[in-house]
Amino acid sequence: MSSVGLCCLFFISVSLHYWVPAGCYANGKVTEACGNMEPHHGVPGQTIPSPYLLTTNSTTFSPGDHVQVILSGTSHFEGFLLQAKGTASQGSAFTVGTFTLTDPKRTQLLTCNKQQDSAVSHTSDARQKEVVVVWNAPQDSPNEVQFFVTVVAHYSVLWVKLPGPVIYHHGVTPYPPQSTVTSPPVQMTTSPSLFRPLSSEGCGQSKSCLLDPPGCDPNDPHCFFLSMTTEGPEKKSVRFELSGPAEGYVAFALSWDTWMGNDDAYMCVKDEEKVLVSAAIISGRTQPDDQSQSGLSAVSWRLTDGLIQCTFSRPVKLANPGRYDLDQEYFLFIANGHAQYGKIWKHSRQPLISTHRKRITSPPEILTGSRAPTIMKLHGALMLLAWMLTGSVGTFIASFYKPDWPNQTLLGQKVWFQVHRGLMILTVTLTIVAFGLPFFYRKGWSKHAGVHPYLGCGVLALSLIQPIIAAFRPLPDSDRRYIFNWAHWGVGSVTEIMAVAAMFLGMHQSSLLLPQPWAMHVLIGYVTWLALFRFLLLVHKHHIKKSLLSDDQQAILSDQSEPCHWGSIMKSVTLAALVLVITGCLITLLYSIANI
Repeated sequence: MSSVGLCCLFFISVSLHYWVPAGCYANGKVTEACGNMEPHHGVPGQTIPSPYLLTTNSTTFSPGDHVQVILSGTSHFEGFLLQAKGTASQGSAFTVGTFTLTDPKRTQLLTCNKQQDSAVSHTSDARQKEVVVVWNAPQDSPNEVQFFVTVVAHYSVLWVKLPGPVIYHHGVTPYPPQSTVTSPPVQMTTSPSLFRPLSSEGCGQSKSCLLDPPGCDPNDPHCFFLSMTTEGPEKKSVRFELSGPAEGYVAFALSWDTWMGNDDAYMCVKDEEKVLVSAAIISGRTQPDDQSQSGLSAVSWRLTDGLIQCTFSRPVKLANPGRYDLDQEYFLFIANGHAQYGKIWKHSRQPLISTHRKRITSPPEILTGSRAPTIMKLHGALMLLAWMLTGSVGTFIASFYKPDWPNQTLLGQKVWFQVHRGLMILTVTLTIVAFGLPFFYRKGWSKHAGVHPYLGCGVLALSLIQPIIAAFRPLPDSDRRYIFNWAHWGVGSVTEIMAVAAMFLGMHQSSLLLPQPWAMHVLIGYVTWLALFRFLLLVHKHHIKKSLLSDDQQAILSDQSEPCHWGSIMKSVTLAALVLVITGCLITLLYSIANI
């Protein structure tokens, strides 16, 4: 193999050594963790009591004996590593004996410290509550053997090297006396002692509240509720109440700015029929770090009627540098999303962000927030104005109103042409301004917006091509005029179709999520109304007018002919009705954008 190939192989092996372990332990191949029994998950082990229990069916053994070892818990776990070691009093750090499996589908044997079958681990991240294995005592066994286990509840929730029972060689007197089992397991969260539903009573008077929608009932599954109450005469702690839909998790965070990252977060996460209440540090758009109940007290929760509700207290100041002092001003975030086995997923919609910073210990007030940044609201409003009103009306006039107002001019040009040109110039201007706003907000391209931004780029590009085509149009009597007519019509039609598709997709963007399904119905109504009126005028243009004219008149009919009096009235009423309904749909959607 060439030197270049060897270098590449070395680089790949080093890269895999550093980066793969964090993601490959789902298969239980954790021999690298045999020494200190620490998983390479990038998170520290839990310091609160474990909900798992390690027991044996005997307190004594002789060489060649088989001792049953059981790992069980009140909560599921996804992974584990079990070893038997000489006790610390004997100065032994090596594994002792071997294991035999009782369920090879869920457990596997590992080689630790060059001793085959000296440890047991999981075979996948399938959830389980109990594992039973058999430990085989060696001929040269020490007088005392202790079992140790590392348990992974979820990827970022784990307990490292939990000490289990100590068993003794026959004839050895235990000193000091040891229990055959570990201390009883403790639940990860407190009992659901929150029997009374949360209430918004006292908001703005005795406690500060943030509600979405404003004024909603905290016991409504569609209501997001956060309250903060200072406790004690010296106000050294704050009581938090949090409520939201029970689809997975609801969380709030304290942030210095309106961007996610480097935030102090508090989460209520549904895990089967219980709720895990914890604090965490949010570093960028990643899974929360340092997730624990450290610093929280009087924790309680309630899971019922499609709701997650939890309460807890924490001191105003904590020694942990990742926890923020509550006597400072912060933006408040409320987010929710799905959770699986107590692990949270990315929030399904844009978090609610308070409109201004709030000092948690300041006098009570009722806060308001928004799920869409102002710059993104402006983007949506300008695009809707451009393509629902000015663009639609501009193309509609060019398609059906060329014969109208034949004896009138506007600034030296036909009325229909000046109106069409003015509306389309306004449409292109609005599109250019609106197009740039998301780039200012995202500081670049959005990677999670789907097809919507690509359609937007297409709409802008075609909108800029149209005036270039118009600038080179031939004279009306030119034999090449038809090329311009078809090109101008084709590009305009494709642009309008792409704009409508972008509007439908845009209302589902997380940064500008409009209320569903009625916002969708409004947009469908707009498209239906526009299509209906286009159809009516096409029928009028190609059938009704022809049926009222003689054969001679049909032969000389052109777009420049003066329309019948009744036809002009009908078309004027049609245009007024079209503009009126489109304006109504536009105002409705703009109102919904303003209230996100």
